[in-house]
Amino acid sequence: MADELVLYTNPMSRGRIARWMLEEVGQPYKTEVLNYTSTMKAPAYLAINPMGKVPALRHGDTAVTETAAICAYLADAFPQAGLAPPSGSKLRGPYYRWLFFTAGPVEAALTNKALGFEVPPDRERMMGYGNIAQALDTLEAAVSRGDHLVGNSFTAADLYVGSHIGFGMMFGTLDKRPAFEKYWQRVSSRPACVRARELDDAQAAELKKAAS
Repeated sequence: MADELVLYTNPMSRGRIARWMLEEVGQPYKTEVLNYTSTMKAPAYLAINPMGKVPALRHGDTAVTETAAICAYLADAFPQAGLAPPSGSKLRGPYYRWLFFTAGPVEAALTNKALGFEVPPDRERMMGYGNIAQALDTLEAAVSRGDHLVGNSFTAADLYVGSHIGFGMMFGTLDKRPAFEKYWQRVSSRPACVRARELDDAQAAELKKAAS
């Protein structure tokens, strides 16, 4: 089909975020589970994502990589799902702001923390996030303002930001601050998130069984 949706993923990756987004969208999609050491680096997949990383999304002839871009793309491609403020709305500003603040400064800060790298104080101006305390304090303030990041409804920004908060607390790169725990508990209880988690957990179990 010209408009077929295909998710290229691995259940032990950020593909879980894209899966959740697809479940929120509610459109039929296929899943191609890739292996880190083989199919993810094969020519067929490198033609879709030369980085050899997941997730990637194919929608007909359109290929989208980068998890935040996949979330933003799906929200716009299927506006009936209500996962983004209407085009032209003033809420588009904060929607993009928190989506890409998390994709940029927050993820960079958490990755550097996981690697044990601390920014020297005299080099903070070189980093998009300044220092990790500043980035996380800004994120905490954002999720503390209300039930949702933008307006009065759940959007792709909540999905993406919430996923990073959930992953960060799980892997110990993000402090379990009360505001983070409350926010993650709220967004992760959505039916689409529960379905996506069950699907990914089942695929992870299959991969583990096949490798044993």
